[in-house]
Amino acid sequence: MIQKTSQTDLEKLYQSREAFSHELSKNIHMYGITQSIGRLYGTVLFADEPMTLDDMSQAVGMSKTSMSTGIRTLLEANMVDRGWQKGVRKDLYQPEMDWYKSFSTVFVKRWKNSVDNNLKAVEKHENLLTQLVDTEDEHLKAMILSDLNKMSHARKYYQWLQEVIQLFESEEIYNIVPKKD
Repeated sequence: MIQKTSQTDLEKLYQSREAFSHELSKNIHMYGITQSIGRLYGTVLFADEPMTLDDMSQAVGMSKTSMSTGIRTLLEANMVDRGWQKGVRKDLYQPEMDWYKSFSTVFVKRWKNSVDNNLKAVEKHENLLTQLVDTEDEHLKAMILSDLNKMSHARKYYQWLQEVIQLFESEEIYNIVPKKD
């Protein structure tokens, strides 16, 4: 026997979805994504079928231009994919359900850039220090040697981070910490 869904139960479902989407949007800044784009993601996540920009604009109450910018951000983060439906000529978007892929994309993009920039800064500082290290001023020399030691430590740390990033890029991380399917 098929049980009929009550309006109250349907309202509870929508309220629960809204609460989850709200929480996602509050914390999505960790992905470098704004709260409004987080709300857009929640809308796409709970849509029953792929959505057009017009559908999203209507559901979220934002302009089509904002939807376009938001969906591009979500595409870059691998949080949504382009969808397809026979007879629909507009671009369709649906959630990427592999959240591990989304996290890896954002993690690698953000950390790789930071690590590369920090390694360049280490190299630049080390180059300056090696030019100054032959000083006869013992106090200055001690400061330079201390900085060189700190730069050696920093270089090792950033090289370690490069290895962690490589684990995500190669997906070897999932051999160490398996996905929860």
